[in-house]
Amino acid sequence: MREAVPSGQAMAAAPAAVPSAAAGLSAGQQGSKAITTVQLAPGSDIIYNAELTVRAQNVNSATSRATQIAEGLGGYVSSENNSSNPDHPSQATATITLKIPVASYASTLSELATSLGTQLSLQQQAQDVTEQVADVNSQVTSFEAAIAQLRALLSHAGSVNDLLNVQNQINQEETQLEALEAQQRALSHETTYATVTVTILGPKAKPPVHHRKAPPSLGGGWKAGWRGLRIAVDWTLAFLGAVAPFAVVAAVVAFVIFRGRRWLLRRRPTAQPASQDN
Repeated sequence: MREAVPSGQAMAAAPAAVPSAAAGLSAGQQGSKAITTVQLAPGSDIIYNAELTVRAQNVNSATSRATQIAEGLGGYVSSENNSSNPDHPSQATATITLKIPVASYASTLSELATSLGTQLSLQQQAQDVTEQVADVNSQVTSFEAAIAQLRALLSHAGSVNDLLNVQNQINQEETQLEALEAQQRALSHETTYATVTVTILGPKAKPPVHHRKAPPSLGGGWKAGWRGLRIAVDWTLAFLGAVAPFAVVAAVVAFVIFRGRRWLLRRRPTAQPASQDN
């Protein structure tokens, strides 16, 4: 695998080239497809994802061809999953996830769609993470500056207690810096390499079925409301059932105390009125 190219250089050319990936295909090659493309400003940090489905005469040959295309441009295979039945070789399928250098994303996607077989569908997405990248870079710089100041302060620490306090602060800052640097590397990799997931179907393999969630509706809201009401009633009844034994005991104790108090009051001798001198 070739070393990742700087994201700033790769992104300068990629945004304008993305729509041409679909435009470079003829009508007969495109077939039935759903394409989502986004025009973003040059110099942005963008994460590109594409899902391509093709039908090929030989799934293994098409998978090897896709791997060669990616590796020839400095990309690599992120994952691969093959499914085949020796009794029905024409129903074989394969799914291969490729990491493609962003600078070659549009042309590579067009080559994959035309050279592997007959394109059945294509979906593309672009996520602009420029602000997130800038924020992480800024935080990394701030933590590095803070650690440098703490190290300078460490050399002037007077007592052992001061020395330990400064060292603890340095350790905390370095832990947070390592987490940010890991996030920075992940973002750099995602914006340097586009992700292309290619599904290759044999001549008689069925296309994958994507279940889409139905949009919210009045009927769905009504059912959800009744379901929520039933759950609330069930919980309320369960709570009352759990509290009932304690309530009965408390009522019996209160009744006994009440009757005992009345009995004591009745047994208490009544005060005799003071005699008056005639």
